[in-house]
Amino acid sequence: MQNNFRAISLSHKSAPVQIREIIALDEASIHSLLVKLKDFFSITDTLILSTCNRTEIYYSHDLDLSTEIIKLIGVEKGITGIVDYIEYFKIFNNDRLAIDHLFKVSMGLEAQVIGDMQIANQVKRAYQASADLDMAGPFLHRLMHTIFFTNKRVVQETAFRDGAASVSYAAVELIEELTSNTYQPRILLIGVGEIGEDVAKNMVHLPEAKVTITNRTFDKSKVLADEMGFDVIPFENAVSAMKDADVIVSSIMKSEPFITKELVSQFDIASYKLFVDLSVPRSIETSIEEVPGVLLYNVDNIRSKASETLEKRLDSIPKVESIISESIEEFYNWKKEMMVSPTINKLKNALEQIRLEEMERFLKNADEKEKAIVEKLTKSMMQKILKVPVVQLKAACQRDQADQMIELLSDLFDLEKVSEKKS
Repeated sequence: MQNNFRAISLSHKSAPVQIREIIALDEASIHSLLVKLKDFFSITDTLILSTCNRTEIYYSHDLDLSTEIIKLIGVEKGITGIVDYIEYFKIFNNDRLAIDHLFKVSMGLEAQVIGDMQIANQVKRAYQASADLDMAGPFLHRLMHTIFFTNKRVVQETAFRDGAASVSYAAVELIEELTSNTYQPRILLIGVGEIGEDVAKNMVHLPEAKVTITNRTFDKSKVLADEMGFDVIPFENAVSAMKDADVIVSSIMKSEPFITKELVSQFDIASYKLFVDLSVPRSIETSIEEVPGVLLYNVDNIRSKASETLEKRLDSIPKVESIISESIEEFYNWKKEMMVSPTINKLKNALEQIRLEEMERFLKNADEKEKAIVEKLTKSMMQKILKVPVVQLKAACQRDQADQMIELLSDLFDLEKVSEKKS
């Protein structure tokens, strides 16, 4: 019997950014946590997804291990009072609900900006991390490939992924709105990871802006700046560039805030200075808002203000949900057949054992030609005998009566005894 598929979720729907940034896992932490789950609990079919908006663990096990897994996150992150954060986690112990949630997350239905295109790649990387550690079995492999196929259908059959409505694009829309009265606004983009790079590419929607990029790895920022026609500066010049910029977008990974109130207090702000923090954990101290002329937005309060694209996506939700439902039904049909596969194999082995024993008993004095004829005849008979119970088993799956049929066949042919004898 397949272990129950479960999920533990902490997201922007259940926890504010100050909680999410404490729980957020980087690649090294995800790898370490996967190894711990494998070693401590022998968990299979495991997926860990951690983005700026969510940290989620999906796993297959016959027991609810949610509390133990949350405690392991605490160990990994060095959080002594992790139990204080349990209330922010949503637990899915129902197989179907967990699968449905993963589909919706992967399609972007659960994203902060609906239909966020980045989530598909983030899910693929999470799956690859599990596969690299042999923590993805036939169940998870089939589930993830069904999700990837569903994503293609959503792209091809709906307007849900049209346009560029993502957190990054929402940030650009916000900048456009708040700098509408500023001639050629000077924008400094700090950090060109996945989100930072996406922000840079969406800057094409601000043709009048003067954009400068900086990154700890200079070569990476240089390649992007050359591609987009932006200026680039060494990371050590970032603070100096902040003084001149009208808008500072920060999307860097750092355990401590990179932009502090003490630093910003030294700037001569004639009119305003907009800070956009797209980092989780946050890279800008919230107290900078106390500095006159400073405006601060983070991933929780960025919203797409004017977007026909967003409206189209919202209109597409019923169609997306319908596609997801079809895919889940298809996956469950496969899952049900997987449940009866061991019984079918046991039945085949039981009949094959009888066939071989009887052939050995009656063909001791037969020549090769006679043996070949009997071999062909008995194999054909066995296939015809197997056909009806196999068809009935698969039909029982569709009626959710597979358990009764498995039990009946096991008793009739004493399959457990045959299996033990073979092993």
